[in-house]
Amino acid sequence: MKQIIKKIIRFYQKYLSVISYGSCRYYPTCSQYALWQFDNNGVFKAFYFTILRILKCNQLFAGGFDYPVIKKLEKRNINYKKIKVIYWYIPLENGKYLVVKNREWKS
Repeated sequence: MKQIIKKIIRFYQKYLSVISYGSCRYYPTCSQYALWQFDNNGVFKAFYFTILRILKCNQLFAGGFDYPVIKKLEKRNINYKKIKVIYWYIPLENGKYLVVKNREWKS
């Protein structure tokens, strides 16, 4: 289910967002925010936060930086090999984490 939704969002980013280029009031854009939510949360929670974000993307709100916040991290096995970092989790209060995507450098 997540993969289908993410493909729909990527289709929107590639073909439909060209029509309204530069109209998002937040960074990351609403579609990128949705992708990050689906990468880090369950389907229903990601839908909920994505819909809230889209509703906030209008002239009544100031806009600016709005990174996804997740409640807790999964316990994962530690792999000591060289890894590719996709997301940085910045700790906040009460066991919440701010999600920031790592920059992808082109070689």
